[in-house]
Amino acid sequence: MGKITGFLEYEREDRDYEPVERRIRHWREFVLPLAERDYVTQAARCMNCGVPYCMGTGSLAPGTPGCPINNQIPDWNDLVYNGNWEEAARNLHSTNNFPDFTGRICPAPCEASCTLNIDEIPVTIKSIECAIADHVIARGLKPEPPAQRTGKKVAVVGSGPAGLACAQQLARAGHEVHVYEKYVKAGGLLRYGIPDFKMEKHHIDRRVVQMQAEGVVFHYGVHIGVDLEAKKLVEDYDAVVLTGGAEKSRDLPLPGRELKGIHFAMDYLPQQNRRVSGEKANDGEPILATGKHVIVIGGGDTGSDCIGTAIRQGALSVTNFEIMPTPPPHENKLLTWPDWPVKLRTSSSHKEGAEREFAVNTTAFSGDDGAVRKLHCVRVDDRFKPIPGTEFEIRTELVLLAMGFVHPVHEGMIKGLALELDRRGNVAAMTDDYKTALPKVFAAGDMRRGQSLVVWAIREGRQAAHAVDKFLMGSSMLPT
Repeated sequence: MGKITGFLEYEREDRDYEPVERRIRHWREFVLPLAERDYVTQAARCMNCGVPYCMGTGSLAPGTPGCPINNQIPDWNDLVYNGNWEEAARNLHSTNNFPDFTGRICPAPCEASCTLNIDEIPVTIKSIECAIADHVIARGLKPEPPAQRTGKKVAVVGSGPAGLACAQQLARAGHEVHVYEKYVKAGGLLRYGIPDFKMEKHHIDRRVVQMQAEGVVFHYGVHIGVDLEAKKLVEDYDAVVLTGGAEKSRDLPLPGRELKGIHFAMDYLPQQNRRVSGEKANDGEPILATGKHVIVIGGGDTGSDCIGTAIRQGALSVTNFEIMPTPPPHENKLLTWPDWPVKLRTSSSHKEGAEREFAVNTTAFSGDDGAVRKLHCVRVDDRFKPIPGTEFEIRTELVLLAMGFVHPVHEGMIKGLALELDRRGNVAAMTDDYKTALPKVFAAGDMRRGQSLVVWAIREGRQAAHAVDKFLMGSSMLPT
């Protein structure tokens, strides 16, 4: 341990943001990094606990404390404190293929489970992780090609975080890996769902270049189950890994839903990401918030992304509705720590000018000339029952549905392979070896477990790679 009394000597200091009035005028990342010496000081605050919950417990349950990919957080905190950034990066990459992604967009369950979070001053783990990744990348991201090839061919369908992690691990094990992506660029939700102001896309491009140097072949614009039969992949490859994500958005089938101006978040966000990157739009009529009163239904990360995007597009107003009651501002540490707490979370986008309303249920949409003009709502109690006399209407010209995802899209690949589904509509695959009921076919990520965090996707991709390698070779040296 580098500094035994560091947590007593140094105050918590974290990255700051550009002022609101500046950041809403551009689409770039707006987090202001600390000076290198400050990261060293912050790393010194790590207590090197006897039971470091921040590292995760290794459980497959989504509500368990700490890091799902089991980052060795006390170890790389100590290495940063001692100035050994290169070894810290090696340690970090041993469990996480893409710390430059997670250091930007992960909600940091590790900090929630940090022992110092008992006093609400956790170690700034997420910021240190991002600094380690950026430090080594600035010196050149080196590919890690295998020493020898196995002669086995694996197809990975989908290039989100699960697919990318799986493909990179399998390539490093010596297999010939082909990634099939229906869009024109890799990244999945990272590229087309996460706004650039949260993560610029050059981070993905850089990793793709690294993976190509390691032997991964990317096939863009190939929609498996539409452009190419999924059965053909199963015939041509020694193993197939399905990592297509949970893309079926939760709808709100109410009176007036057919009106123009009501869109899923994942019809809206990808359009703006394509505008920023200069990629040609291929998804219909432009959806823009400019000069409109915008309602975002759904209070999670996707709703927050819609808020920040609408504000940057020049919305007249943005209002965020959530059916859940207002969470408490602080958790009861004795009841919740080190688990992920339910409490009021205010994102950077919320602070940019959105109004938030909790315990609101939408009952109908109405409008004129075929376009939405009003949202009809009622306030609800903590059992979601309408409270009589609380009905109200609110003006809107754009409604964005950001209520999460129910399961992967079944049409095309999943139906084409006649894959078994679990009770939630996800692809049924074993938790220990990621095998589906179809020989040679594996599933991982949101397609298997349902919508979740980027860290869970990376974990699933890495573990699926281990399972595939073991399936092909009889044993595997890849980490789980």
